[in-house]
Amino acid sequence: MIPSWFSRAAVRPHLPMVAAGLLGTAAMAEVAFRSGDVGVLLADTVLALCATLPVAVLPAGLTAAAAVVTGSVLLALVLGEQPATAALIALAGVLYLVGERGSHRSALLFAVPFVTYAVAPIESRPGGELFGAALLVLAAGMLAAGGTRQSHTRSAVREAASGAFTDMAHAYAARQERARIARELHDIGAHHISLISIQAETARLTVPDLPKEGAEKLFVIGETARQALIEMRRVLGVLRADARPAEDAEQLPQPGLGELITLVDHARATGAPRIRLVVRGPSRRLDPGLELTAYRIVQEALTNARKHAPGAAVDIEVGFHSDRLHLRVWNTWGIGRGTSSGKGFGLLGMRERVALAGGTLRTGHSEIGGFVVEAVLPVNGNPR
Repeated sequence: MIPSWFSRAAVRPHLPMVAAGLLGTAAMAEVAFRSGDVGVLLADTVLALCATLPVAVLPAGLTAAAAVVTGSVLLALVLGEQPATAALIALAGVLYLVGERGSHRSALLFAVPFVTYAVAPIESRPGGELFGAALLVLAAGMLAAGGTRQSHTRSAVREAASGAFTDMAHAYAARQERARIARELHDIGAHHISLISIQAETARLTVPDLPKEGAEKLFVIGETARQALIEMRRVLGVLRADARPAEDAEQLPQPGLGELITLVDHARATGAPRIRLVVRGPSRRLDPGLELTAYRIVQEALTNARKHAPGAAVDIEVGFHSDRLHLRVWNTWGIGRGTSSGKGFGLLGMRERVALAGGTLRTGHSEIGGFVVEAVLPVNGNPR
C-alpha cells in the first residue's frame, strides 16, 4: 500500500512535497516525544528530517533522494539510535521507487549497505541483530517489489508495442493486397469496357440501314464506355504508380485456372516435386476475375506450403460445380513440421480476395494432419 502510494505520488507535482511535510512532521513529533537530552534531541531531529524531507525532490532526483534517506537511516542506526517510524516509511517508499524505476545495478548497490549492517558486529545496534535482519528484509523486499513492478510494466509495454506493430503490419498487408486486387480487376474491367466501346462503334458504322435512333443509342453506349474507362484509369492511376518497378509483368495477361498447370510445373522445378493437381467436374471457362482469384489462392497456398512445410506433399483440388468453384490445397507436415497459425499476411490476402468474390474461406490444421486451405467461390451468371 505505502510503496504504491509513493509510486503514484512521485509523478504528481505537489504530492511529494506534501508527503515530505507530513513525514517530517511525524518524525519530529516522535523524536521529541522519546528524547530527553537536548543534544540527542537535536541530532535525532536532524537525522529524522534528512530521512524524510528528501521525499520532496523525488520527481527530480530519485537516486540522490534515496541515497540521502538510506544514509540517514543507517547513520542513526550506527549511532545507536532508533530511526523514526516516518523515516522507515520514507525508506520503504524510496527503495520501492529505486527498484521500480532504476536499473538492477542501482537496486543491488542500495541493498549492499543493509546487508553490511545486518552482518556487522555492532554492539550498540538498537533492537539487536533481529532488527538488523528485519531491516534487511524490508529493504530487499521493497527493492524486489519495485523490480517486479518494473518487469511487469516493461512486459506490458512490449506486448502493447508488439500488438500495435502486428495490427499495423496486418493493415498494411491488407491495403497492399487490396491495391493489387484493384489493379488486377482494373485490367480485366478495362478489357471488357474497351470491347463494349469497340463493338458499339463497329455496329454503328457497319450495320446497313441502321435507324437513326439506333445509331444514336450505339454512339451513346460507345461514348459512355469510353468515359467510364477514362474515369476508371483516373481513379486507379495512383494504384498503378506504385507498381512501376513491375511494369513489364503488369503488361502480361492476368493468369487464370488455365495457368495452374504452369504454376504447378514451376513449383516442382523449384524444389517442391511432390505436388499433385486434381480437377473434379467438367472444366470450363469462368469469369476472368473469378479465375484470377482462384489462381492467386492456389499460388499463395503453395507459397505457404514451401515456407512453413518444406518438402511436404501438396494436393491441389479444383472442383467445378454448376453454382460454385471449390478449391482445396492440402499439405503434409513436411521436413520441418509446419508451424503456420492461420494468421499470416498471405492468408490475410486470401481472405480479402475471397470476401471480394463473395465466397468463404477455411484455413487450419487438417484432421488427418498437415494444413489445409479450402475456398468456395460462387459462380455468378452463365459460364462462358
